[in-house]
Amino acid sequence: MKHIKLGVFIFLLSVGTISAQVPNGYNLWLNYSPQPNSTILKEYQKVSTSVYFQNESDVLNVSREELKRGLKGMLGVDVLFSDAISKSNTLIIATNNNLHQDIQNTLETNYKSIGDEGFIIKSIQFKGKQIIVISANQDVGILYGVFRFLRLLQMETDLSTIHIIDSPKLDLRMLNHWDNLDRTVERGYAGFSLWNWQKLPDFIDQRYIDYARANASIGINGAVLNNVNASALILTPMYLEKVAALANVFRPYGIKVYLTARFSAPIEIGGLDTADPLNKEVQNWWNTMANNIYKAIPDFGGFLVKANSEGQPGPQNYNRTHVDGANMLAKALKPHNGVVIWRSFVYSEHDVTDRAKQAYSEFVPFDGKFMDNVLVQSKNGPIDFQPREPFHPMFGAMPNTNLMMEFQITQEYLGFSTHLVFLPKLFEEVLKADTYAEGKGTTVAKVIDGSITKPKLTGIAGVSNIGNDINWTGHPFAQANWYGFGRLAWNPHLSSETIAEEWLRATYSINSKFIEPVKNMMLNSREAVVNYMNPLGLHHLFDTNHHYGPGPWVSNLSRPEWNPTYYHKADENGIGFNRSSTGSNAVEQYANEVAHVFNIVETCPEEYLLWFHHVPWDYKLKNGESLWNGLALKYQEGVNQVSQMITTWNAVKPYISEAEYKEVDMLLNIQLKEAKWWKDASLLYFQTFSKQPFPKDIEKPEKSLEYYKSLKFPFAPGIRPHWD
Repeated sequence: MKHIKLGVFIFLLSVGTISAQVPNGYNLWLNYSPQPNSTILKEYQKVSTSVYFQNESDVLNVSREELKRGLKGMLGVDVLFSDAISKSNTLIIATNNNLHQDIQNTLETNYKSIGDEGFIIKSIQFKGKQIIVISANQDVGILYGVFRFLRLLQMETDLSTIHIIDSPKLDLRMLNHWDNLDRTVERGYAGFSLWNWQKLPDFIDQRYIDYARANASIGINGAVLNNVNASALILTPMYLEKVAALANVFRPYGIKVYLTARFSAPIEIGGLDTADPLNKEVQNWWNTMANNIYKAIPDFGGFLVKANSEGQPGPQNYNRTHVDGANMLAKALKPHNGVVIWRSFVYSEHDVTDRAKQAYSEFVPFDGKFMDNVLVQSKNGPIDFQPREPFHPMFGAMPNTNLMMEFQITQEYLGFSTHLVFLPKLFEEVLKADTYAEGKGTTVAKVIDGSITKPKLTGIAGVSNIGNDINWTGHPFAQANWYGFGRLAWNPHLSSETIAEEWLRATYSINSKFIEPVKNMMLNSREAVVNYMNPLGLHHLFDTNHHYGPGPWVSNLSRPEWNPTYYHKADENGIGFNRSSTGSNAVEQYANEVAHVFNIVETCPEEYLLWFHHVPWDYKLKNGESLWNGLALKYQEGVNQVSQMITTWNAVKPYISEAEYKEVDMLLNIQLKEAKWWKDASLLYFQTFSKQPFPKDIEKPEKSLEYYKSLKFPFAPGIRPHWD
């Protein structure tokens, strides 16, 4: 990207550097392409004339190498490093206690606000001339500061008055890899897993290093290596040796490794006949396991746990609670400063009232009962990563618990890696939602960043969309979702527009004639998907298991809440799930101010209308259309929006390479084809209940309902392959 051609670039390895051919898209947003503006180029080259870079740790070493790589790529200069801070320096990079006293005095008040991971980038007067200083309290702050400095150059920022004091708003900023030991990736659409377990620990793939670089560049500091539907084998000595090898690669980049712990591991690999968390033998087994892990990986982050959900074992198998299970593991990790991340994604076939209510019902009564090194990790919405959901009512309802957000970066319900969907727009919508938990202005972002309840630990996780595809994420624009997640994990109050512009400038072009139309395309892309998949609050209409394409007619699965018909409840009278006070009363789980708005059909925002209400087909929407006509027109609007995306992409073709243009063009045409499929299949099915004609502005379906129902996809990506 940014006109990258196959060519020579420098790979940073722990043992030195080698030359390699870099395919289009591999470098992500770390292209460091030559600066085209000669005036800006000269100014930036002046800054690089004499650089002092403190260099006494692995973290500082990789930071220094990144600076060299970036300045060489963008400015075409070999950095001249000085051995000591002197009046000739133009750029000084060092931690607080390694700076000249005059510089320390100038920056003294700034250090108090940045903590251990924050940094300062500031233009100051030193020995009679203007210089730039990058400083921090700890080495990892220097790492983040260097990456931010390089991004400033990519953005063509004026450095003469630069003054940035920044630090992360959240403690744990993590990727959750749903990677299996056989290298399949559950809900992954970018190839196989990065982790080549068969070759580890002795073979260190360059991708592991570049993965760490990319994450560090956006402030991600943790990675859960294995699937939440875990195999206990990951905790055996053979695999822990491999995990330790990855931890060694990631450590200089400020990244800790975490593992999903299968709750039944004491039985499966420990030889016990129970996994009861109150059993002393089980407790001792986990204590020993923790000790062994920390011997191999001294900075191991901790365990992620999926328990008593979708068939996974957990404490409820033994009539124990989530608190019993989480705290048992937390006690084992506590002496090592490890944490337990306990997922709240639970639903039971035995509760037939409303799946959307179950996590709240199971967890909120335990507020304040979890140990302080436990984080309860909740999905952004109460169902399951849908194109649009109201925010999860648990946010704001557990003020005495470390509550952690879980977003999905991979596009399980958003068209996989063939659809262009800018997810930071979705993330921003959730983070800005007002919970009213402590009055107006108690946004979800303020709940999770600790500014409201002051939890012991804060965190955010994103289910990774990374695979071994050449460009990492399958769709080139899916890289923006990885990037955007990292930026929002660092600061959940950022705007999606800011993130889109940063990513485009770093990845493709700094030409405003390219940036502005493509940025608008990205910002509108998520709404387009909602429109052609699940408009007006519809949700979970996806076909069975693989979730590829529409299946609103599916009603034959063994558990009611696995069936799309459970969620839309279409009949001759109308459509939608009644979660108001006259239905399942899921609205009662929100603060009164929010519940009141959602509860009344006339005040419920139309984007959530069918989420909270079963509405007659002839109900009048705010635009004057009947519900049936409005629903059909929304589906058509989504298709039209994809057509407009294609028009936009065609218009910016002169500003990118032919390869860059063609790749996205082909994918957009797939997206248009599948948007029409969603529209036609869904409306033909719902028409069997509404018994009304399509509005005149709706394109006629290309096939029959029977045809769409007949489609089967036994080998759709993102699920484990079946060989029979």
